[in-house]
Amino acid sequence: MPLKPEEAEELLKTLPPKWLEFTYRGYTLKELLTMPIEELAKIAPARIRRKLLRFVNGVGGLTLMERKLLEKIRKYRERKIKKPIKTHCRDFPILPEMVGMRFLVHNGKDFIEVRVTPWHLFYRLGDFSHTTKFTQHGGVKKATIRKK
Repeated sequence: MPLKPEEAEELLKTLPPKWLEFTYRGYTLKELLTMPIEELAKIAPARIRRKLLRFVNGVGGLTLMERKLLEKIRKYRERKIKKPIKTHCRDFPILPEMVGMRFLVHNGKDFIEVRVTPWHLFYRLGDFSHTTKFTQHGGVKKATIRKK
């Protein structure tokens, strides 16, 4: 369910000014927030589009856990709860109604905090919670100068 224009205006007031300049394929953030899921699916990348259209048509799309997460997102948005939502749903697509929210996404060991910005739209939550930790590669270490 898209946000009503009044709700979208209220949400946009709470976001940083830089985010208000964001456009996705010619649509402003306000237009994306008020757009129904069917229209969002038309402008989304292929893999997300298929998932959203299957969800809308009732032929699968979102798993039970993902549907519960979507309900929880809408409940948090409606009640204006600010605390992060804890989830294991790494495959969940980031929709416009999630902009400005925080999530704790499980990476297999810990929960990593992800703050959703407009530039995250149509990615997946798991893309921002890496499962492997980068360890620095060895390299040439600076030689210490010996005093005589």
